[in-house]
Amino acid sequence: MSRPIAAPGHMAVDYEERINFDRLRRYRLERAQKALAGSECGAFLLFDFYNIRYTTQTWIGGALGDKMTRYALLTRSGGPTLWDFGSAARHHKLYAPWLDEADCRAGMLGMRGAIAPSAGLMESAVREIKGMLEDAGLLDAPVGVDIVEPAFLFEMQRQGLKVVDCQQLMLDARLIKSPDEIMLLNQAAAMVDGVYQDIVEVLKPGIRENEIVAMANKRLYELGSDQVEAINAVSGERCNPHPHNFSDRIIRPGDQAFFDIIHSFNGYRTCYYRTLGVGRSTASQRSAYAKAREWMDAAIATVRPGVGTDEIAAVWPAATEFGFENEMAAFGLQFGHGLGLGLHERPIISRLNSMTAPVELQVGMVFALETYCPADDGFSAARIEEEVVVTPDGPRILTLFPAEDLVVANPY
Repeated sequence: MSRPIAAPGHMAVDYEERINFDRLRRYRLERAQKALAGSECGAFLLFDFYNIRYTTQTWIGGALGDKMTRYALLTRSGGPTLWDFGSAARHHKLYAPWLDEADCRAGMLGMRGAIAPSAGLMESAVREIKGMLEDAGLLDAPVGVDIVEPAFLFEMQRQGLKVVDCQQLMLDARLIKSPDEIMLLNQAAAMVDGVYQDIVEVLKPGIRENEIVAMANKRLYELGSDQVEAINAVSGERCNPHPHNFSDRIIRPGDQAFFDIIHSFNGYRTCYYRTLGVGRSTASQRSAYAKAREWMDAAIATVRPGVGTDEIAAVWPAATEFGFENEMAAFGLQFGHGLGLGLHERPIISRLNSMTAPVELQVGMVFALETYCPADDGFSAARIEEEVVVTPDGPRILTLFPAEDLVVANPY
């Protein structure tokens, strides 16, 4: 009998196998090294926070994630070498023994231009990287870069380095999840299962969308989340069109409300929508929900190894069938996206891109499927999302809070 995907407790224990973090670290680094070895590049220079974590197994506060000042160099002959905030680099030397102490270096480039390039930090950083490549005999090979500030790119070119894109290669490396990664994704989803139960219990007229968001943030951090990236809370007349945010709107009797909880546990993310009725529901709301569920079930039924993402997108309605002028205008509503250390990994599934550039499903892929159906009352709408693992036997669902039918919270 096939075993369920586990979502064990978060502590390390001696009486059952849980996450093997050493195995997880080896798997991720080996995947990145294999991607580098199969490329034209002599090295990957990584600024993407998730690629840095994937290769160096390090993480610092999310507030620094968009500052473009942490970076890592992975070469064919060694590494990764990590440049980080000075105190963080010292911390890594003490608590990240999988990295050589010499490979944990203090670094600073400019914090998205706050320190001007004229200060010389970028120039000296590129000179250091160039010297390392020369020492490794890799100076003539291209350097793969994932994302980069223009000033840093220009400095690399000025010093004679040939720069190519490696983000495509890193996203391919991160595509297939190991059993440890899948367990972490399942643990993250289990935390949201519980938060939805809390939401159902408090979702009554008089509570505001932002109060739901506050409660969900508090509960997730209590459960062990390391980052609550975003929570959408959308109710009443705000449901259609979907605004992708939350407000201070007071929830009222008979509202349809949907929520999206995006957080991470040990770096592994959720994207998990549920739609609820408040006190009661209308025929229009129930009809929209049934249609969104029909589209979801059709997509899940399509999932199996060897299927193209175009085949999944094809079971969803065209944009013009649910009120949009074209697929660009409707992007993100009938939608699928990979989940891992990043929120939007491969594969991206949509009529916008999948019909012309499909991706073949493979065992070990994990992605979220999202459907959205406006109600014929003109303002309500249903939004459903399920997280799916591709197994040899087909799809396995990680998101377990009930969504087969419209759940009415605190019915009258």
